[in-house]
Amino acid sequence: MPEPSPKRPPIVVVMGVTGVGKSTLGRDLAAHHGFRFFDADDFHPEANVAKMRAGVPLTDEDRKPWLERLAALLAQASEPTVLACSALKASNRETLRNAAPGLLVVHLTGSREAITKRVGARRNHYMPSSLVDSQFATLEAPAPEPHVLVLDCDLPVDVMSKAVMERLAVLE
Repeated sequence: MPEPSPKRPPIVVVMGVTGVGKSTLGRDLAAHHGFRFFDADDFHPEANVAKMRAGVPLTDEDRKPWLERLAALLAQASEPTVLACSALKASNRETLRNAAPGLLVVHLTGSREAITKRVGARRNHYMPSSLVDSQFATLEAPAPEPHVLVLDCDLPVDVMSKAVMERLAVLE
């Protein structure tokens, strides 16, 4: 009889367009629920950051090595992990799912107007509000995909964290 495979720790990808609060929710899950937190922004090569800083949207070719690094990170996860990552396209999420089967995708949503205002108010971030439209144009909503939780980004962070933990409990 084959040995049962070891149970994987929960892995959550918090996704959405820039400015929806992916990092905020990820940090809250780490602080209050013991997840290891990674921000995908920290894994972009400098060339990608320079493009975005200049207001130039990334291409699929720009994103490929970045996504491969993130997938490798998730594949090696040995503890509960949350990754804040735009993952705007279905193919992006598929790359991450292939590395971490069963991961939970939390899609944070909000209106274009509210997100543009949020991004414009941020300080010390390379993503200008001029790229919000391109983010919405690129977004392929994950609604028909497995293990997806959609949350309004205007909900209080503790409410979003609770919803994530409730969904994870159902998936276990």
